[in-house]
Amino acid sequence: MPHVETVRSQERARVRLWGRKAGAFLLLWAAAMAVLLAAVLWLLPHPVAAAEPFIVIVNAANPVSSVPSDQLAGFFLKKVTQWNSGLPAQPVDLGADSAVRESFSHQIHHKGTAAVKAYWQQMIFSGREVPPPEKASAREVVAFVSANRGGVGYVPAGTPLGSEAKAVDVKP
Repeated sequence: MPHVETVRSQERARVRLWGRKAGAFLLLWAAAMAVLLAAVLWLLPHPVAAAEPFIVIVNAANPVSSVPSDQLAGFFLKKVTQWNSGLPAQPVDLGADSAVRESFSHQIHHKGTAAVKAYWQQMIFSGREVPPPEKASAREVVAFVSANRGGVGYVPAGTPLGSEAKAVDVKP
């Protein structure tokens, strides 16, 4: 008959092993639930706030005069990485609290800013991609687009663009 101390020691080792496995399982389960929540938020429809008028801008050296809305959405979700000319696309967002960003998100992505942010959290968590840079003001967005040949952004309608950026039409 095995020694009582040996049996107790073996039982404690089994408990520790199951405890570690349960901890790893709970951590994996929590991560999966976070990704699932992000996906659900992405799919949920969001009420549209009063639409804030905006214009889409590109660098003045970019030959385009219009851009399809699905291509524009692809730029900002980094699913499309270059212009038709082969020039790398460099999207730039306004800050998440911007009414113009909310309007842009609804009109281009057909989702609210919170759903787009949830999409980016999922992409970051999975190590696949990082979101476009965010700028605090329309002036900063214009400066970014002006400084980058592949730059694309959006600003409130009526924002002064200067000579290095231009407005483009968005095709449905």
